[in-house]
Amino acid sequence: MKITATKDGPYLVPTGGRAAIDGEVIEKAQVALCRCGHSQNKPFCDGSHKAAGFEAPAATVELELG
Repeated sequence: MKITATKDGPYLVPTGGRAAIDGEVIEKAQVALCRCGHSQNKPFCDGSHKAAGFEAPAATVELELG
């Protein structure tokens, strides 16, 4: 699995089309998770990083799930 931290933005996590977070089923190819701490819809990104002036470099994390 590849998790992408976007420049000045959220983590993008692939779901394979479906995910469950705290019992909430989400049917999307990926979810955007907040990393700035300002989202009013945590753990999801709501775009608050833009108004907050959040700055962070882009990065990619590769995970091998066994």
